[in-house]
Amino acid sequence: MTRHARWTLALVAVVVTAMANPGPSGADGDRTPAPAARAQDPSYAQAVNAIEAGQFKTAIPLLEGVVARDERNADAYNWLGYAVRKDGDPARAIPIYQKALAIDPKHRGAHEYIGEAYLMIGDLASAKQHLARLDSLCFFSCGEYRDLKKAIESFERTGTPPTSQR
Repeated sequence: MTRHARWTLALVAVVVTAMANPGPSGADGDRTPAPAARAQDPSYAQAVNAIEAGQFKTAIPLLEGVVARDERNADAYNWLGYAVRKDGDPARAIPIYQKALAIDPKHRGAHEYIGEAYLMIGDLASAKQHLARLDSLCFFSCGEYRDLKKAIESFERTGTPPTSQR
């Protein structure tokens, strides 16, 4: 086997390994909360369950308590922004997402959701900035990138903000 072939094979192995083992759930902004986060604060788990049931008003105070106790919890800020946005206040959600991104600038979920919030207030340029950031974060296309891109394309076609996004 030539040196070039060995190098190529090693590179392919690294890429395949990285794709198969992306790291702990939630660590890089994945939508799924980290199991440790659920176990550490019961309010966090209650809030996520409330969000999944569409009970955003119930989730908001629970998550406000979580971030008050743990100011470095980017996932909790992301969920809080999500609940506030889905409860009908995208402008109030934006600074919450910004806190999540200040803690974890690579938080893919926060980039997607803040982009959707910007679309809801008609700020297409800011939504596109977060799409560009997702493009740089996702080695290959990721769900957050695809979802925000779809929302932006729809907004550009119709002028209507996203309503059925997660």
